[in-house]
Amino acid sequence: MGAPLYTIAELRAIEKERSRDLPAGTLMARAGAAAASFIGAMRAGETLSICVLAGPGNNGGDGYVTATELRAARHEVTCFRLAEPTTDEARGAFNAWRAAGGNTRTDLPADGRFDVIVDGLLGIGQTRPLQGALLAASQWSNAQRAPVVALDVPSGLDADRGCWVGGVEGVSATSTITFIGDKPGLHTGDGLDAAGPVTLDALGTEPTASRIALLEPFDFAPVIQPRRRNTHKGTYGKTLVIGGNSGMVGAALLAARAALRIGAGRVYVDCIGAPEFRVDPLQPELMFSPYASVDNLQSIIIGCGLGTDDAARRALQTALDSDASLVIDADGLNVLSRGPALADHLSARGAPTVLTPHPLEAARLLETSVEDVQLDRVASARELAARYRSVVVLKGAGTVIATPGRSVMINPTGSAALATAGTGDVLAGLIGGLLAQHFDARQATLAAVWLHGAAGQSSEIGIVASDVAPRAAFELQRLRLGRPGASDATLY
Repeated sequence: MGAPLYTIAELRAIEKERSRDLPAGTLMARAGAAAASFIGAMRAGETLSICVLAGPGNNGGDGYVTATELRAARHEVTCFRLAEPTTDEARGAFNAWRAAGGNTRTDLPADGRFDVIVDGLLGIGQTRPLQGALLAASQWSNAQRAPVVALDVPSGLDADRGCWVGGVEGVSATSTITFIGDKPGLHTGDGLDAAGPVTLDALGTEPTASRIALLEPFDFAPVIQPRRRNTHKGTYGKTLVIGGNSGMVGAALLAARAALRIGAGRVYVDCIGAPEFRVDPLQPELMFSPYASVDNLQSIIIGCGLGTDDAARRALQTALDSDASLVIDADGLNVLSRGPALADHLSARGAPTVLTPHPLEAARLLETSVEDVQLDRVASARELAARYRSVVVLKGAGTVIATPGRSVMINPTGSAALATAGTGDVLAGLIGGLLAQHFDARQATLAAVWLHGAAGQSSEIGIVASDVAPRAAFELQRLRLGRPGASDATLY
């Protein structure tokens, strides 16, 4: 499984267990030393002017130890004590800093010209929104030009859920060094922008089992295996895209092209609103046929440009009756959310089903608000997977993949380049194309999500949906060659 991500409760248990055999303050000392080493390496060989923002708890204690270590390394360090230390360890760290001759202030400078700012205001124990001096320090930090290094988590961020505690925006870090175990909130929702690149230092602790993990290619290893040479188009399955209602044929074509690009042997399209559509001039390999005329399907992709009229409802009912693996996207999800009988039918299916909602579609399926979905993306994905007995892809920053009875995965690939019309249709097509090739539903979904994200990482602008599927295929070939980052020229 990919790199484990731990909830606050799990981290508390790990810390308690490991601390039993260690002198008091050991883990804090290790955290400060690790942070000081990380910060010193940012501009190795230079003497840096460093500001440490220290809050009242053990995160502030980590800040004081970090400051002491950096001062010993001959950097110019100033600690800003924004609150009196409230724990024994934090008080001990502050006293050690003061005994070492450290410079402490309580007032923030109007114009802080520092090389690095260290955020030690609040850690994973925060349960209330930032306020008062701590909020002012957070806002001051965000207004500076210097890089900001967060200790463990950016202050104000919920480490479990990836949202701002109480909706109050906190520290936006340039990078985060996190301790003992990585946290899901650093990799989804607001956490992606708040944390920046995340570095883990386990402080000498050993990893334990977790129920959430950061997706890695190892998690879909069968998809990466090179194809056998003695194969033919029938080996790689047959998939059908149902969608393309009036005015939305492009959505169905994007999904179909993606299924073809990712390796499905044969791809059919049923444009329910444009039966006269018989050829895609840009992808003549696609075949156009109504569902009733195509047999022995391995997968069906429904919803891309489907609409929500009676024809769309009938099409979804027909797809649910199929024994093929099923991907439901976009309008397919909207129709599903409006029909309790359809939802019951879905839950009773014997064949695998993958749902690919964005937050609004997820909210409709859960009969809640988008805000509630985004407040806890992991829990929302889990609930959808359990309710509909399906693999669920909750799209968005830090896409969450949930499967009944399995670990939740958070995808680390992707960028804002994918925030454009049609990329969701492409993702549905990639999943359906891999399902057609007889891959397990969870592994096909994990692979498609990772590849789709990787395809959008070369640029944050200038990518349109039709660019994504070819790039995803390139990324899969790179993995199969064992050469991530290889030139596109090597892939032809």
